[in-house]
Amino acid sequence: MMRAKRRAALVAAGVTAVAVTAGLATTVVAQAAAAGCRVTYSVPSQWSGGFTGNVAINNLGDPLTSWRLTWSWPSGQTITQAWNSTVTQSGSQVTANNASYNGSIATNGTVSFGFNGQFSTTNTAPTTFALNGTTCTGAITPTTGGPGPTTPAPTTPAPTTPPPTSPPPSTSGWNPPSNLVAPLNAVWTHQEQTYNNGNLYGFRNYGWDQLFANRGYINYCVRWDSSASVTAAQRDQIHAALARQYKKWMDVMVGHNGFPYTSVPVKVVGWAVRDRAQLQWTDNSVDIYVNDIRENAPQCSAPCGRFFNQGGTYPNCPGGAARHYDHSLWLTDGFGGGAGGDWGQRMGREYFMGALNSENIHIFLHELGHTYGLDDFYDWDPTPGQGFIMKAGSASQITTFDMWMFRDWWRHLKSRYGY
Repeated sequence: MMRAKRRAALVAAGVTAVAVTAGLATTVVAQAAAAGCRVTYSVPSQWSGGFTGNVAINNLGDPLTSWRLTWSWPSGQTITQAWNSTVTQSGSQVTANNASYNGSIATNGTVSFGFNGQFSTTNTAPTTFALNGTTCTGAITPTTGGPGPTTPAPTTPAPTTPPPTSPPPSTSGWNPPSNLVAPLNAVWTHQEQTYNNGNLYGFRNYGWDQLFANRGYINYCVRWDSSASVTAAQRDQIHAALARQYKKWMDVMVGHNGFPYTSVPVKVVGWAVRDRAQLQWTDNSVDIYVNDIRENAPQCSAPCGRFFNQGGTYPNCPGGAARHYDHSLWLTDGFGGGAGGDWGQRMGREYFMGALNSENIHIFLHELGHTYGLDDFYDWDPTPGQGFIMKAGSASQITTFDMWMFRDWWRHLKSRYGY
């Protein structure tokens, strides 16, 4: 059974997190009447040819309203995916700009972001950083002439991606744009050769299977892998964000090639935590699972989970079949990158909570694509230079190519569901 499709950001068992210390508790000066900051760079996970990096900026000077951090790689590393910042790279030079929600840093405040990267032979840490164009000094630096206006850091636009297209009318079948036919064929061939040990059609727990087993809806359980508390308002915001982001993929299918659903309701039916006191509500709108620890994280009830009961019956679920869950939303403190599979989606709690009101929660969209079978593209690019959500770090929204890859799964699997 294909248990999950993992992201490179997940560390293989036994890999020790590496904190890079030489020269990395560095400071950076921002452009203000009094400026100074400390940058801490760490590598919490590393594997053959890849790694996850975390960067924390501690502002020691006057408050900032936007930031731009730059550095140079000493060993030819490249960044493949980033979160909590917009990162671009030209040769060895890297520029990280604030996201829309974390541009402000108060005096003595800290902001963090992370990324996945690749390297060839060595993964030497950078030793010099600059914030808003000023190199680190390790101290607060007053400027002469009194305070002047703060110049906002220029922002780097997200990678250019083809705009999404409207779904074709209900009578349409397989009719992708002519320039995408060859790339789509290459992707499908690759998936048939690599999924489930070459038995793509033998696997029976794709997101498609879960959706059709329910006759058109999806239930979630939240694995709250954190010591933070959750208010009722935050609970409802998480539910709303899930429904809004899920709809972006489902809208791709509305009216296309016999797809039967015009909307797919998404409900959160459960929460798993270590301590019931973390959940600051008393109503019974969701089932609550306390201190069932698996994979070192709170686990939603296995008898209620589709992953554990792929026959589609839930005789031992405390809430009954109506309260079963299809996907887990696994939110982990300090987790870099993401993971996705038939079990659900995992990403950093801080990242997801910081993006609740974002137009596109791009790591979630990428990982949900994996739940529905979409492939990874770390080793090859079927549309060189164009960028798309399933090629990590190259797009922040679902593109036309993503849409047609998604529809291709329906084209090949729909007979399974009688269409």
